[in-house]
Amino acid sequence: MQQLETLLKGISYQLLQGQIEAKIAALVFDSRQAQVDTLFCCIVGTQTDGHQYLQKAYEQGCRFFLVQNKVIAPSDATIIQVQNTGSALAQLACAFYGHPSQELQLVGITGTNGKTTTATLLHDLFTKLGHHCGLLSTVVNKIGTSSLTATHTTPNPIALNQLLREMVDTGCTHCFMEVSSHAIDQQRIGGLHFAAAGFTNITHDHLDYHHTFAEYLRVKKSFFDELAPTAFALVNTDDKNGQVMLQNTKAKRYTYALKTPADFKGKIIENSLGGLVLQINGQEVHTRLVGAFNAANLLLVFGIATELGQDSLEVLRVISELTHVAGRFEHLRSSKGLTAIVDYAHTPDALDNVLSTINAFQKEPRIITVVGCGGDRDKEKRPKMAAIAAAKSQQVILTSDNPRSEDPQQIIAEMESGLDAIGAAKTLSVIDRQQAIKTAILLAQPGDIILIAGKGHETYQEINGVRTAFDDVAITQELFNQLDK
Repeated sequence: MQQLETLLKGISYQLLQGQIEAKIAALVFDSRQAQVDTLFCCIVGTQTDGHQYLQKAYEQGCRFFLVQNKVIAPSDATIIQVQNTGSALAQLACAFYGHPSQELQLVGITGTNGKTTTATLLHDLFTKLGHHCGLLSTVVNKIGTSSLTATHTTPNPIALNQLLREMVDTGCTHCFMEVSSHAIDQQRIGGLHFAAAGFTNITHDHLDYHHTFAEYLRVKKSFFDELAPTAFALVNTDDKNGQVMLQNTKAKRYTYALKTPADFKGKIIENSLGGLVLQINGQEVHTRLVGAFNAANLLLVFGIATELGQDSLEVLRVISELTHVAGRFEHLRSSKGLTAIVDYAHTPDALDNVLSTINAFQKEPRIITVVGCGGDRDKEKRPKMAAIAAAKSQQVILTSDNPRSEDPQQIIAEMESGLDAIGAAKTLSVIDRQQAIKTAILLAQPGDIILIAGKGHETYQEINGVRTAFDDVAITQELFNQLDK
């Protein structure tokens, strides 16, 4: 139980009616969880407005309400009005759980691609260095070695602060988290104290939500704008917007790059399916990770680790032991000489990076790409992704990803609109994703590489609001096993 009046300190609010000299057992923004001794926060979301459920929450016993719009409520209810309930909820959640982000070193990783890989590698690196760490990622949340299911890239502020409190209480000294543009825009990370922030890159994505690239860029930049002077920011200056992230930050500023001068400079010596040989600030290291995009991720990992006080040679030693992240350039082999690579690439830039990497280490590449685009998401990238797949593959199979509420055939048709005559001639459309993967395997010859892109670590497919089990890695391995018999 927390004193409501104490929780509200530091928040600009107006008490419309009632009293705040009471104790609160929980903060909620879902009316179904509202009950006696809870504070129901009426959030204005993209799909629904929490103010519409105030009466329902009241009928369930709730008497304390945080609003941003004018409401009519029974006389025995306490109504607290703020300018933005999303922002206020984030501040309240930090206070309710005792500001756990101030009791460990919280590192946020943002960007279009590479967030999951970088955050996970940092968690694995610091764990191997002997630290007790937390991880908040698209794939999984971790408290030490205990894994928890992740439902969002960045959890809501209540769940986020609850997880951070559990990390602190179990002895975690560091937490590495992905910071999505949605989470920044929706104030989910409001009130958190970051020790460091990393920027990977920014490319075409999420325009269904942000509408314009300029707005997407502004939201990403706002994360760095809000960093404290005690924090540091490390950005990729091979991306032309890397320096933009640093323009208004109060944090210490550092850069990393493979192609341009930077504080943390990398050079690729070798790149093959067996891994990378990298030079980082003049020191050579071998890693099992593959591709220029992973070289950039490892530079960011190295930079953050050393700026957090870790010994640089020890960091390089552990980097050589790190392995791929689930669903990120995960490769499987069949006894017939086929190789399949499963990757989460679901943006034009990510798909281009993966295909460029495969082409770079294939002397006579024959690549078969299986790819789709998610429904109810950014439609502008659909023709671009099909065009990239066709330009950098010898055979393309367009298929379903997570169609959600959309017609998968229509999604594929929108992808096909990006193909020229040459691209269309080497492209098949197979709506059923398992059948598409099977078709790719049947078309493949020994030495070929099959890229299965878009879902990566996901273990489900969502069609018309229903999720069914679907794991690209497991299905591909099963099909390989059948082929090998």
